[in-house]
Amino acid sequence: MPAARTLRTRTAVAAPAVAALILGTLAVATPAGAATPVNEQSAKELPGSHPAWATAQADTGAVADSVQSTARVYLAGQNQAGLAALAKAVSDVNSPDYGKFLSAEDAKAKFGATPAQVKAVTAWLTGAGLKVTDQTAHYLEVSGSTGALTKAFGAPIHSYRTADGTHRAPARNAVVPASVADAVMGVAGLADTQHKAVSQAVSVKDAEQAASGAQSRSALASPEAGRPAALPTVPTCSDNGYASKMAKGAPAGYEKNEPFAPCSYTPTQLRKAYGITDAKVTGKGARIAIIDAYALGTMEQDANHFAKLHGDKPFAKGQYSEVVSKDKWNHQSECGDWSGEEALDVEMAHGLAPDAKVTYVGADSCLDGDLNAALAKVVDGHLADIVSNSWGEIMHGKSGDLDPAVIAADNQIFELGSVEGISFTVSSGDCGDSSPGAAATGVNCEKDTNQAQADWPSASPWVTSVGGTALELADKSGKYGHEVSMGDQRSVLSADGKSWTPQPGSAPFYFGGGGGVSKDFQQPWYQKGVVPKSVSMTAADGTKSLTPLRATPDVAMSGDLVAATLVGYTPDKGAYSEGGYGGTSVAAPEYAAVLADTIQERGGRAVGFANPAIYDRAGTKAFHDVNNAAVHTPFGNVVDLGMVGGSLKVRLYKIGADYGLNTSKGYDTATGVGTPNGADYFASFKLAKKH
Repeated sequence: MPAARTLRTRTAVAAPAVAALILGTLAVATPAGAATPVNEQSAKELPGSHPAWATAQADTGAVADSVQSTARVYLAGQNQAGLAALAKAVSDVNSPDYGKFLSAEDAKAKFGATPAQVKAVTAWLTGAGLKVTDQTAHYLEVSGSTGALTKAFGAPIHSYRTADGTHRAPARNAVVPASVADAVMGVAGLADTQHKAVSQAVSVKDAEQAASGAQSRSALASPEAGRPAALPTVPTCSDNGYASKMAKGAPAGYEKNEPFAPCSYTPTQLRKAYGITDAKVTGKGARIAIIDAYALGTMEQDANHFAKLHGDKPFAKGQYSEVVSKDKWNHQSECGDWSGEEALDVEMAHGLAPDAKVTYVGADSCLDGDLNAALAKVVDGHLADIVSNSWGEIMHGKSGDLDPAVIAADNQIFELGSVEGISFTVSSGDCGDSSPGAAATGVNCEKDTNQAQADWPSASPWVTSVGGTALELADKSGKYGHEVSMGDQRSVLSADGKSWTPQPGSAPFYFGGGGGVSKDFQQPWYQKGVVPKSVSMTAADGTKSLTPLRATPDVAMSGDLVAATLVGYTPDKGAYSEGGYGGTSVAAPEYAAVLADTIQERGGRAVGFANPAIYDRAGTKAFHDVNNAAVHTPFGNVVDLGMVGGSLKVRLYKIGADYGLNTSKGYDTATGVGTPNGADYFASFKLAKKH
C-alpha cells in the first residue's frame, strides 16, 4: 500500500511524565504556569492534556459553551502497580510465578475497573452535564457541550490558530476530582485533533511513486535515449540466491559488477531460510491475531489463492476468522487504504506458521483510540496467543508530543495481555532513527518529526519491537546466506542510460528499519546486561541519561524493500495481483509466526511476553548476530522494473545503509539481538532452564 501521509497533532508532555504513565505510576507534577482551579486543589492533574500548540499567542478566545464535543475517559482499573509487577513475574524465567498466566476473566476481576469505580466516574461525568455514549471495560466515551466539558475537567476550552487551521483545546491541563482520581487514567479528545497511526509497509511500486519528483522524472530512460541494449526491458531479478544474476550493461555502481536484486521472496523461501522448514514446525495449536485498520472483503479468498499459487496450503475450514464492524468505520479519507498492509500481515503470518489459527481484527480507523479498542478486543476475549501490529507513529513532533493518555491506555492493554500469556509484536518503523534528516528523503517517514526517536508503540517496554533486515539467500538451494540491516540508498538510471543520479556515494536515504533508544522510558529489566551502557545511556536524539533507557528493536527479520516480500490481494474494485512489499510490516508478522511455531515446539505452552526469553538467548546460537561489517561492504543492487509506460525503469540501491542506525557485534539499534536461527532457536525453547 502507499506510504501513508496522515499528519497527527499530539499533545505536549514532558518526557518524564510520559515515562511515569507508561510504567504505571500516576504521580503528577504540575507544570509551571498551569494553574489549578481553587475548588480543585485536591484534584489530580492530567499532564499533556493541554497541547503545546495551544499557546497564548495563538489563542483566539473561549469557545462558546453551547458547542458540542466528545471525549474518551480511560479507566485506571485496580492496582496498576500490581498489574505491572505480575506482568513481569509471569514473564521472567527466574520468577517462581513464571508461566502462571491468568485467564481473561481473572485478569479483569483482579485488575479491571470495579463497578464502584465505573459508577463513580459515570456520576461525575453525567453530573457535569455530559452523556455517556459508549462504554467498555477500559473507557467511557462522553458527549456534550463545551461548557459541560469545562465543568467536568476544570479547564476552559479555547480556539487556537495553527498551521493546520483553527483548533479547539483546553487552555490549561485538565484535572479530575479527588473522588475519582484513582479511577481515571487519562482523557483523550478534549482537543479537537486526532491521533493517527500509519502502516509500516510499502510496495515497491508505490515507493517509486512516492519518491521525490526530481528523481522520479530522471528515472524514465527511453529506448531512444541511449539505453544500453544489455539491460532487460522486462522486470528482471536474481532468482537463485543473492547475486545469481548480474546486471550486465548497467553503469558502474557501488561494485564492479552489480547484481540484480533478489526476486521477491515467498513464504516458502522465508521458512527455509530461517530454518522453520528443517525444524518441522508449523504453528499448530497456536493462535495469531492481526490488527490493522478496516478490512479487505476478499482476505481469506486472496490468502488461499496466494498460497495455492506458491505451493502452500490454504487455510483449512475455521482456521481463519475476522472481527470487523464495517458499520462503525470512520476517517477513511484520512487513513487511506490499508488493504495491502492487511494482505501482507495475514499472508506472512499464515506463510511462516501455516497451521496456526489466524484472526484478523480490523480497527474502525487508524486513530489511536480505535486501534487501542481493537487491541482490547483481543485481550478481553483472549482471542490469540500472539498479536501482530504493523503500525506506529512518532512520539515527538513539531506540533507536540504523543498524548500520555494514549500511551497509558495502550500500555495497560499490553500489561493485561502479558498476565494472560499473550505476546505482542510491533514493527519498529521504516524511517531509520525517525530524525528530520531521515524524513527529508525517506519515503515512509513522518514529516512532522522534530528529533531522532523510537516510535510508538515500538518503544513500549511491554512489546517485542521487530526491526528489519535485507536477507540474502546463499544459492538456489534457498538456504540462509547473510543478513544486513534494512536500509536503502537509491539512485536512478540517467536519461542516456550511462550513469546513475545521484552518483553512488551521494545518494540520499530512501527506506530503512526503525529503532533507537527512547528517552521516554527507563531500561526494562530484561535488557540489563545485554544492551551496552554505551548504547542505553544516550537517547536517539543525543540526550544523555544518568540511568539506562529502553532500546529498540528487540529482534529483527527480513523486510527490506530491495529484498522484498511477495504479496497478493484483490483491491477494492480491482483484480487480484501480486507485488513486492517491504517494511518492518513484513518483519512483525514474520516474528509473530515464529512465536506461533515456538508455541508448537513448547508443546502448546504459551510464550507470553517474549522479551525476557529473547534477551535470555542473546549472544547464543539461537540468533543470527546481524553485523554488516562481517559480510561485505558495497551491497549494490540493480532493480530493473522493465518497461513502464513506454519507458525503462532501472534503479540502483545500496542496502545496509540505514539512517542513524548501525549494526555491530552483539545488540544494536538496527537489528536488536539479531534474527532467529532455525533449529537452534527452536531447540532452545525445549529447555526449561535459563540459557
